[in-house]
Order: sequence, then structure tokens, then C-alpha cells
Amino acid sequence: MPRSDPKISRSLPIMLLRGREKVMGPIRAMLADAGITEQQWRVLRVLTEEGAQDPTQIAQKACLLLPSLTRILQKLEEKGLIHRRPDPDDGRKQIVVPTEAGADIIRDNLSTSIELTRQLRNQMGPDRFELLLDLLNELDDLNET
Repeated sequence: MPRSDPKISRSLPIMLLRGREKVMGPIRAMLADAGITEQQWRVLRVLTEEGAQDPTQIAQKACLLLPSLTRILQKLEEKGLIHRRPDPDDGRKQIVVPTEAGADIIRDNLSTSIELTRQLRNQMGPDRFELLLDLLNELDDLNET
């Protein structure tokens, strides 16, 4: 009886994982040198690019589950990379703000991250790279409809 399931090379979940590893491999070395994890980097990127936010917004934008984010925020606070303050509009909520040290980590490593992305873009070709980003954004948008 013939198999109806796709070969691994045509499996979207497997190929997304392989693509993630291709992109993240070089970035992990940069992050190790900076002393932070991938998840911590994503949180700091969200905060430095978009400003102070509540944890729910951060979790969504950094692609993290809220329980995981709670632990990540605790570690970032212990490292002095963020601080939390009460939301002025709702005292039950918190607002997370990057410290200068947290912003410095992004600032000090962003050029390396951009260069690694530029290398990948050059290997793929600019048109295919942009197409990949467009398709991944379309895929992400499907979950919102």
C-alpha cells in the first residue's frame, strides 16, 4: 500500500524546524557571548524596539507562552536587564521596561545579528529571501482569521 504522508523533505513542520536551526545556529553563538538565551534576546528586542509593555503583549510579540515569559522576566530582572513597575492605569498589571544594560545588549549585538541575516539573504538571493518572509508572514496571519 503506498504511503500518503509526505516525505520528510516536504513536511512543513520538519522543514520549519530545519530552517529555524539554519537561522539560529550562528545567532546562538552571538547570544552565548552576550550571556543571554534566545528567549531573553527576543524579549529584549521587543522591549527596545517597541518600548515598555505588559507581559501579555511581550509574550505575543516574542512568541512565548505566558508561563515561560514569567520565568524569563525573572531571570532578566535578576541580571539587571529589565525592571517591572505597576501599570499606572491598572495597578493589578505590570509594565516591563528594559534597563540601560538591557538596551546595551541589543545595541552591542544588533549589528552582528543584522550581518548574519545579510549573509543568509545573500545566500538565498534577495528576492527569495523577501518571498520567504512574505510567505511566513502570510502563514502567521492565517492563525488570526
